[in-house]
Amino acid sequence: MRIGILTGGGDVPGLNPCIKSLVYRANDAGHNVVGIRRGWWGLLNFNPNDPSKHSECVMPLNKNNTRTIDRMGGTMLHTSRTNPSAVSPSETPAFLRDSDFDEKGEQIQDFTPHVLNALENLGIDVLVPIGGDDTLGYASRLHEENFPIVAIPKTMDNDVFGTDYCIGFSTAVTRSVHFINNLRTATGSHERLAIIELFGRNSGETCLISSYLSGVDRAIISEVPFDPEKLAQYLLEDREENPSKYAMVAISEGALFEGGKVVEYGERDAFGHQKLGGIGMLTAKALEGITGVSTIYQQVAYLMRSGPPDLMDLMVSMNYANMAMDLIEKGQFGRMIALQGGRYTHVPANTVSKAVRRVDVAELYDAERYRPRVRSIDNKPMFLY
Repeated sequence: MRIGILTGGGDVPGLNPCIKSLVYRANDAGHNVVGIRRGWWGLLNFNPNDPSKHSECVMPLNKNNTRTIDRMGGTMLHTSRTNPSAVSPSETPAFLRDSDFDEKGEQIQDFTPHVLNALENLGIDVLVPIGGDDTLGYASRLHEENFPIVAIPKTMDNDVFGTDYCIGFSTAVTRSVHFINNLRTATGSHERLAIIELFGRNSGETCLISSYLSGVDRAIISEVPFDPEKLAQYLLEDREENPSKYAMVAISEGALFEGGKVVEYGERDAFGHQKLGGIGMLTAKALEGITGVSTIYQQVAYLMRSGPPDLMDLMVSMNYANMAMDLIEKGQFGRMIALQGGRYTHVPANTVSKAVRRVDVAELYDAERYRPRVRSIDNKPMFLY
Protein backbone atom coordinates (compact mmCIF):
# COMPACT_ATOMS: atom_id res chain seq x y z
CA MET A 1 0.00 0.00 0.00
CA ARG A 2 1.17 3.57 -0.68
CA ILE A 3 0.28 6.02 2.09
CA GLY A 4 0.38 9.81 1.72
CA ILE A 5 0.86 12.23 4.64
CA LEU A 6 0.38 15.99 4.73
CA THR A 7 0.30 18.70 7.39
CA GLY A 8 -1.79 21.84 6.90
CA GLY A 9 -2.55 25.09 8.72
CA GLY A 10 -0.50 26.37 11.63
CA ASP A 11 2.46 24.30 12.75
CA VAL A 12 2.47 22.83 16.27
CA PRO A 13 4.86 20.71 18.31
CA GLY A 14 4.01 17.04 17.82
CA LEU A 15 3.67 16.98 14.04
CA ASN A 16 7.14 15.52 13.44
CA PRO A 17 6.77 12.71 16.00
CA CYS A 18 3.42 11.88 14.42
CA ILE A 19 4.98 11.71 10.96
CA LYS A 20 7.90 9.59 12.19
CA SER A 21 5.70 7.12 14.07
CA LEU A 22 3.45 6.61 11.07
CA VAL A 23 6.43 6.14 8.73
CA TYR A 24 8.13 3.61 11.00
CA ARG A 25 4.96 1.62 11.53
CA ALA A 26 4.12 1.68 7.81
CA ASN A 27 7.64 0.70 6.71
CA ASP A 28 7.75 -2.17 9.20
CA ALA A 29 4.52 -3.46 7.68
CA GLY A 30 5.94 -3.21 4.15
CA HIS A 31 4.05 -0.08 3.09
CA ASN A 32 5.49 2.83 1.11
CA VAL A 33 5.02 6.40 2.40
CA VAL A 34 4.94 9.67 0.45
CA GLY A 35 5.02 13.09 2.10
CA ILE A 36 2.94 15.85 0.50
CA ARG A 37 4.86 19.10 0.90
CA ARG A 38 3.25 22.36 2.06
CA GLY A 39 -0.13 20.83 2.88
CA TRP A 40 -2.81 20.94 0.19
CA TRP A 41 -0.50 23.24 -1.81
CA GLY A 42 1.58 20.21 -2.77
CA LEU A 43 -1.35 18.46 -4.45
CA LEU A 44 -2.71 21.63 -6.04
CA ASN A 45 0.70 22.38 -7.61
CA PHE A 46 1.57 18.81 -8.58
CA ASN A 47 1.88 18.68 -12.37
CA PRO A 48 1.90 15.05 -13.59
CA ASN A 49 3.44 16.21 -16.87
CA ASP A 50 6.45 17.97 -15.32
CA PRO A 51 8.56 15.48 -13.30
CA SER A 52 11.28 18.11 -12.83
CA LYS A 53 9.00 19.95 -10.37
CA HIS A 54 7.68 16.94 -8.47
CA SER A 55 10.25 17.30 -5.66
CA GLU A 56 8.71 20.69 -4.81
CA CYS A 57 5.40 18.99 -4.08
CA VAL A 58 6.17 15.50 -2.77
CA MET A 59 9.00 13.59 -1.14
CA PRO A 60 9.58 9.98 -0.14
CA LEU A 61 9.45 9.30 3.59
CA ASN A 62 11.40 6.48 5.19
CA LYS A 63 13.17 5.58 8.41
CA ASN A 64 16.39 7.27 7.32
CA ASN A 65 14.99 10.73 6.61
CA THR A 66 12.59 10.74 9.59
CA ARG A 67 14.94 9.20 12.17
CA THR A 68 15.62 12.37 14.18
CA ILE A 69 12.63 14.60 13.36
CA ASP A 70 10.77 13.73 16.57
CA ARG A 71 13.31 15.81 18.50
CA MET A 72 12.13 19.02 16.80
CA GLY A 73 8.97 21.09 16.67
CA GLY A 74 7.25 22.20 13.48
CA THR A 75 6.78 19.95 10.48
CA MET A 76 9.43 18.60 8.13
CA LEU A 77 6.79 18.58 5.38
CA HIS A 78 6.13 22.31 5.80
CA THR A 79 2.62 23.70 5.67
CA SER A 80 0.25 26.19 4.05
CA ARG A 81 -3.33 27.43 4.24
CA THR A 82 -4.16 26.39 0.68
CA ASN A 83 -7.75 25.30 0.04
CA PRO A 84 -8.00 23.45 -3.30
CA SER A 85 -11.77 23.94 -3.38
CA ALA A 86 -11.44 27.75 -3.30
CA VAL A 87 -8.42 28.84 -5.32
CA SER A 88 -8.07 32.48 -6.32
CA PRO A 89 -6.69 33.44 -9.76
CA SER A 90 -3.41 34.64 -8.23
CA GLU A 91 -2.87 31.25 -6.53
CA THR A 92 -3.77 29.15 -9.57
CA PRO A 93 -0.73 27.21 -10.85
CA ALA A 94 0.33 28.21 -14.37
CA PHE A 95 -0.30 24.75 -15.82
CA LEU A 96 -3.95 24.88 -14.64
CA ARG A 97 -4.69 28.21 -16.29
CA ASP A 98 -6.76 28.16 -19.46
CA SER A 99 -6.49 30.50 -22.43
CA ASP A 100 -9.01 32.93 -20.92
CA PHE A 101 -7.16 33.17 -17.60
CA ASP A 102 -7.13 36.58 -15.94
CA GLU A 103 -4.78 36.79 -12.94
CA LYS A 104 -6.51 39.95 -11.76
CA GLY A 105 -9.94 38.38 -11.96
CA GLU A 106 -12.05 37.41 -8.99
CA GLN A 107 -13.31 34.00 -10.02
CA ILE A 108 -12.65 31.35 -7.36
CA GLN A 109 -12.21 27.83 -8.71
CA ASP A 110 -12.59 24.36 -7.24
CA PHE A 111 -9.63 22.21 -8.26
CA THR A 112 -10.69 19.07 -6.39
CA PRO A 113 -10.79 17.06 -9.65
CA HIS A 114 -7.13 17.98 -10.20
CA VAL A 115 -6.24 16.96 -6.61
CA LEU A 116 -7.89 13.58 -7.14
CA ASN A 117 -6.00 13.18 -10.39
CA ALA A 118 -2.72 14.05 -8.64
CA LEU A 119 -3.37 11.46 -5.94
CA GLU A 120 -4.09 8.86 -8.60
CA ASN A 121 -0.96 9.80 -10.55
CA LEU A 122 1.14 9.48 -7.39
CA GLY A 123 -0.32 6.05 -6.76
CA ILE A 124 -1.48 6.99 -3.28
CA ASP A 125 -3.95 4.49 -1.85
CA VAL A 126 -4.86 6.36 1.33
CA LEU A 127 -4.12 9.87 2.60
CA VAL A 128 -3.43 10.88 6.22
CA PRO A 129 -4.03 14.65 6.59
CA ILE A 130 -2.95 16.17 9.91
CA GLY A 131 -4.57 19.51 10.67
CA GLY A 132 -7.32 21.61 12.19
CA ASP A 133 -10.86 22.43 11.08
CA ASP A 134 -9.86 23.83 7.70
CA THR A 135 -7.39 21.12 6.69
CA LEU A 136 -9.64 18.31 7.89
CA GLY A 137 -12.71 19.96 6.40
CA TYR A 138 -11.18 19.60 2.95
CA ALA A 139 -10.05 16.07 3.81
CA SER A 140 -13.71 15.27 4.48
CA ARG A 141 -14.49 16.61 1.01
CA LEU A 142 -12.05 14.07 -0.48
CA HIS A 143 -13.78 11.33 1.49
CA GLU A 144 -17.09 12.45 -0.03
CA GLU A 145 -15.41 12.02 -3.41
CA ASN A 146 -14.69 8.40 -2.40
CA PHE A 147 -10.97 8.86 -1.79
CA PRO A 148 -9.72 6.96 1.30
CA ILE A 149 -8.56 9.18 4.17
CA VAL A 150 -7.74 8.81 7.86
CA ALA A 151 -7.56 12.22 9.56
CA ILE A 152 -5.54 13.32 12.60
CA PRO A 153 -6.54 16.49 14.53
CA LYS A 154 -3.97 19.10 15.50
CA THR A 155 -4.33 22.69 16.69
CA MET A 156 -3.01 24.49 19.73
CA ASP A 157 -6.49 26.03 20.18
CA ASN A 158 -7.82 22.50 20.84
CA ASP A 159 -11.02 23.42 19.01
CA VAL A 160 -11.56 20.59 16.51
CA PHE A 161 -15.05 19.25 17.13
CA GLY A 162 -15.28 15.54 17.84
CA THR A 163 -12.16 15.12 19.96
CA ASP A 164 -11.20 16.20 23.48
CA TYR A 165 -7.59 16.70 22.44
CA CYS A 166 -5.65 17.99 19.45
CA ILE A 167 -1.90 17.65 18.91
CA GLY A 168 -0.13 20.85 19.99
CA PHE A 169 -2.47 22.00 22.76
CA SER A 170 -0.49 20.84 25.80
CA THR A 171 2.78 22.35 24.58
CA ALA A 172 1.07 25.66 23.79
CA VAL A 173 -0.30 25.84 27.33
CA THR A 174 3.03 24.75 28.83
CA ARG A 175 4.87 27.48 26.91
CA SER A 176 2.26 30.10 27.83
CA VAL A 177 2.40 29.35 31.54
CA HIS A 178 6.20 29.50 31.42
CA PHE A 179 6.31 32.89 29.69
CA ILE A 180 3.53 34.37 31.84
CA ASN A 181 5.34 33.43 35.03
CA ASN A 182 8.66 34.72 33.70
CA LEU A 183 7.04 38.05 32.91
CA ARG A 184 6.11 38.50 36.57
CA THR A 185 9.64 39.66 37.43
CA ALA A 186 9.60 42.63 35.05
CA THR A 187 5.99 43.50 35.80
CA GLY A 188 6.57 43.38 39.55
CA SER A 189 9.85 45.28 39.38
CA HIS A 190 8.12 48.20 37.67
CA GLU A 191 4.81 47.85 39.54
CA ARG A 192 2.86 47.79 36.29
CA LEU A 193 -0.08 46.07 34.65
CA ALA A 194 0.85 43.28 32.22
CA ILE A 195 -1.31 42.30 29.26
CA ILE A 196 -0.28 38.97 27.70
CA GLU A 197 -1.89 38.18 24.35
CA LEU A 198 -2.20 34.50 23.48
CA PHE A 199 -3.27 32.77 20.28
CA GLY A 200 -6.92 31.72 20.10
CA ARG A 201 -9.21 32.78 17.25
CA ASN A 202 -12.66 31.50 18.12
CA SER A 203 -11.95 29.37 21.18
CA GLY A 204 -10.47 30.80 24.37
CA GLU A 205 -9.50 27.42 25.83
CA THR A 206 -5.75 27.98 25.51
CA CYS A 207 -6.04 31.34 27.29
CA LEU A 208 -8.43 29.95 29.90
CA ILE A 209 -6.30 26.94 30.85
CA SER A 210 -3.06 28.95 30.74
CA SER A 211 -4.62 31.56 33.03
CA TYR A 212 -5.99 28.89 35.37
CA LEU A 213 -2.57 27.22 35.70
CA SER A 214 -0.44 30.37 35.91
CA GLY A 215 -2.76 32.18 38.32
CA VAL A 216 -3.01 35.46 36.43
CA ASP A 217 -5.38 37.97 37.99
CA ARG A 218 -7.81 38.17 35.06
CA ALA A 219 -8.42 36.29 31.81
CA ILE A 220 -10.22 37.56 28.72
CA ILE A 221 -11.41 34.80 26.37
CA SER A 222 -12.77 34.86 22.83
CA GLU A 223 -16.26 33.78 23.84
CA VAL A 224 -17.07 36.71 26.17
CA PRO A 225 -16.88 40.38 25.06
CA PHE A 226 -15.42 42.56 27.81
CA ASP A 227 -15.72 46.08 29.18
CA PRO A 228 -12.26 47.74 29.51
CA GLU A 229 -13.57 50.07 32.23
CA LYS A 230 -14.65 47.12 34.37
CA LEU A 231 -11.41 45.25 33.64
CA ALA A 232 -9.40 48.31 34.66
CA GLN A 233 -11.12 48.53 38.03
CA TYR A 234 -10.55 44.85 38.71
CA LEU A 235 -6.86 45.15 37.84
CA LEU A 236 -6.41 48.18 40.07
CA GLU A 237 -7.91 46.18 42.93
CA ASP A 238 -5.65 43.22 42.11
CA ARG A 239 -2.59 45.47 41.97
CA GLU A 240 -3.42 47.08 45.30
CA GLU A 241 -3.86 43.69 46.99
CA ASN A 242 -0.54 42.40 45.62
CA PRO A 243 2.43 43.16 47.94
CA SER A 244 4.57 43.67 44.82
CA LYS A 245 2.04 46.11 43.37
CA TYR A 246 1.42 44.59 39.97
CA ALA A 247 -1.39 42.75 38.17
CA MET A 248 -1.61 40.57 35.08
CA VAL A 249 -4.28 39.74 32.53
CA ALA A 250 -4.10 37.13 29.75
CA ILE A 251 -6.19 37.77 26.63
CA SER A 252 -7.12 35.67 23.60
CA GLU A 253 -6.23 37.24 20.25
CA GLY A 254 -9.86 36.68 19.21
CA ALA A 255 -11.28 38.63 22.16
CA LEU A 256 -13.29 41.80 21.60
CA PHE A 257 -14.58 44.83 23.49
CA GLU A 258 -18.29 44.93 24.28
CA GLY A 259 -19.95 46.30 21.16
CA GLY A 260 -16.68 46.04 19.22
CA LYS A 261 -15.21 43.77 16.57
CA VAL A 262 -12.44 41.22 16.53
CA VAL A 263 -9.12 42.84 15.56
CA GLU A 264 -8.20 41.44 12.13
CA TYR A 265 -5.95 42.61 9.33
CA GLY A 266 -4.58 41.60 5.93
CA GLU A 267 -6.17 39.67 3.09
CA ARG A 268 -8.38 36.70 3.80
CA ASP A 269 -6.80 33.31 3.20
CA ALA A 270 -8.36 30.53 1.15
CA PHE A 271 -10.49 29.50 4.13
CA GLY A 272 -11.80 33.04 4.66
CA HIS A 273 -9.62 33.98 7.64
CA GLN A 274 -7.72 37.21 8.19
CA LYS A 275 -4.74 37.47 10.52
CA LEU A 276 -5.50 38.19 14.16
CA GLY A 277 -3.53 40.15 16.71
CA GLY A 278 -3.55 43.53 18.38
CA ILE A 279 -6.42 43.33 20.84
CA GLY A 280 -3.83 43.13 23.61
CA MET A 281 -2.20 46.37 22.51
CA LEU A 282 -5.56 48.13 22.26
CA THR A 283 -6.42 46.86 25.73
CA ALA A 284 -3.08 48.04 27.12
CA LYS A 285 -3.64 51.53 25.74
CA ALA A 286 -7.19 51.61 27.10
CA LEU A 287 -6.04 50.47 30.54
CA GLU A 288 -3.31 53.11 30.69
CA GLY A 289 -5.82 55.80 29.80
CA ILE A 290 -8.29 54.63 32.44
CA THR A 291 -5.93 53.77 35.29
CA GLY A 292 -2.93 56.02 34.71
CA VAL A 293 -0.72 52.99 35.43
CA SER A 294 1.97 52.03 32.91
CA THR A 295 1.49 48.71 31.17
CA ILE A 296 3.61 45.95 29.70
CA TYR A 297 2.12 44.46 26.54
CA GLN A 298 3.48 41.09 25.44
CA GLN A 299 2.38 38.91 22.54
CA VAL A 300 3.48 35.34 23.19
CA ALA A 301 2.32 34.50 19.66
CA TYR A 302 4.47 31.99 17.76
CA LEU A 303 6.55 31.19 20.84
CA MET A 304 3.51 29.23 22.05
CA ARG A 305 3.94 26.73 19.25
CA SER A 306 7.69 26.73 18.79
CA GLY A 307 10.23 24.15 19.90
CA PRO A 308 9.90 20.45 20.66
CA PRO A 309 6.67 18.93 22.06
CA ASP A 310 6.13 18.29 25.75
CA LEU A 311 5.40 14.82 27.12
CA MET A 312 1.66 15.00 26.44
CA ASP A 313 2.00 16.05 22.81
CA LEU A 314 4.77 13.53 22.22
CA MET A 315 2.66 10.69 23.56
CA VAL A 316 -0.60 11.68 21.88
CA SER A 317 1.02 12.35 18.48
CA MET A 318 2.69 8.94 18.47
CA ASN A 319 -0.48 7.18 19.58
CA TYR A 320 -2.59 9.02 16.99
CA ALA A 321 -0.17 7.85 14.28
CA ASN A 322 -0.33 4.25 15.45
CA MET A 323 -4.11 4.34 15.63
CA ALA A 324 -4.24 5.77 12.11
CA MET A 325 -2.20 2.80 10.93
CA ASP A 326 -4.57 0.45 12.77
CA LEU A 327 -7.49 1.86 10.78
CA ILE A 328 -5.57 1.82 7.50
CA GLU A 329 -4.64 -1.83 7.89
CA LYS A 330 -8.27 -2.66 8.75
CA GLY A 331 -9.50 -0.73 5.72
CA GLN A 332 -11.56 1.66 7.87
CA PHE A 333 -11.42 4.95 5.99
CA GLY A 334 -13.26 8.25 6.29
CA ARG A 335 -12.42 8.43 10.00
CA MET A 336 -10.77 10.95 12.32
CA ILE A 337 -8.65 9.82 15.25
CA ALA A 338 -9.88 11.25 18.56
CA LEU A 339 -9.58 11.23 22.33
CA GLN A 340 -12.91 11.12 24.14
CA GLY A 341 -13.29 10.68 27.87
CA GLY A 342 -9.58 9.92 28.20
CA ARG A 343 -9.70 7.04 25.70
CA TYR A 344 -8.49 6.77 22.12
CA THR A 345 -11.22 6.28 19.55
CA HIS A 346 -12.24 7.43 16.07
CA VAL A 347 -15.20 9.30 14.64
CA PRO A 348 -16.55 10.03 11.14
CA ALA A 349 -14.25 12.44 9.27
CA ASN A 350 -17.08 14.91 8.65
CA THR A 351 -17.61 15.34 12.41
CA VAL A 352 -15.32 18.39 12.31
CA SER A 353 -17.92 20.39 10.38
CA LYS A 354 -20.97 19.37 12.41
CA ALA A 355 -20.53 21.81 15.27
CA VAL A 356 -18.22 24.43 16.74
CA ARG A 357 -16.15 23.67 19.81
CA ARG A 358 -16.02 26.48 22.39
CA VAL A 359 -15.32 27.03 26.07
CA ASP A 360 -18.20 26.05 28.36
CA VAL A 361 -18.47 29.52 29.88
CA ALA A 362 -21.15 28.55 32.41
CA GLU A 363 -18.96 25.80 33.87
CA LEU A 364 -15.43 27.17 33.50
CA TYR A 365 -15.48 30.96 33.43
CA ASP A 366 -16.69 33.83 35.58
CA ALA A 367 -17.97 36.18 32.88
CA GLU A 368 -18.72 38.89 35.42
CA ARG A 369 -15.27 39.00 37.02
CA TYR A 370 -13.17 37.90 34.00
CA ARG A 371 -11.36 34.94 35.47
CA PRO A 372 -11.38 31.14 35.32
CA ARG A 373 -13.88 29.56 37.65
CA VAL A 374 -14.22 25.79 37.73
CA ARG A 375 -17.57 24.97 39.30
CA SER A 376 -16.76 21.32 39.95
CA ILE A 377 -13.90 19.02 39.04
CA ASP A 378 -15.82 15.78 39.62
CA ASN A 379 -16.34 13.83 36.38
CA LYS A 380 -14.71 16.50 34.21
CA PRO A 381 -12.11 15.49 31.58
CA MET A 382 -8.43 16.07 32.26
CA PHE A 383 -8.36 19.39 30.41
CA LEU A 384 -11.68 20.49 31.98
CA TYR A 385 -13.30 20.87 28.56
